[in-house]
Amino acid sequence: MPIPVLEATELACERDGRLLFEHLDLRLTAGDMVQISGPNGSGKTSLLRLLSGLMQPTAGDVLLDGKPLARHRSALAHNLLWVGHAAGIKELLTPVENLTWLCALHHGVKVHALWQALEAVGLRGFEDVPCHTLSAGQKRRVALARLYLPGPGLWMLDEPFTALDKHGVAQLEAHLVQHCEQGGVVVLTTHHTLSRTPAGYRDLDLGQWAV
Repeated sequence: MPIPVLEATELACERDGRLLFEHLDLRLTAGDMVQISGPNGSGKTSLLRLLSGLMQPTAGDVLLDGKPLARHRSALAHNLLWVGHAAGIKELLTPVENLTWLCALHHGVKVHALWQALEAVGLRGFEDVPCHTLSAGQKRRVALARLYLPGPGLWMLDEPFTALDKHGVAQLEAHLVQHCEQGGVVVLTTHHTLSRTPAGYRDLDLGQWAV
């Protein structure tokens, strides 16, 4: 059996003195997509943060390529792409400047690749305008343009469909499926009902581990 890209065992999470879930196990291998579901307050974003090394679990372990995550943060930073619920862009910078800065967290990207990524998300003609002039949906597209650039294969996405129109939703669904079919891994939270999923898709309902 291959070593999983990411694995959680007996994971528990406490927030504000309340235990959200415990005894959670998760195993992610190449091609997997896991949708984290559950009611508001069930710990969906907290689980994403635990798997991304942004929070420490109350109990249990998270392993990256079979190694404890806490001891391999540099490897995680190289292998992980995080897109949070907020767009996470700087309003005074242009889309190209934002992507240049974000991509520097992993490796440099040539300008023509940035323009191609922005064109892929429908922002052709907006490459050099300050982001504060863009709509909420366009700002979300700037953040999602990172998914169209060379980089990490493990994607953690918190409500990635927020503020997208119907076309943008369909395009993102197709791109996530393609990423998994090429051996990537996607973990996401969303209230959106996915109409396209890869063969390795499964739903993780936090209600099963609620305390």
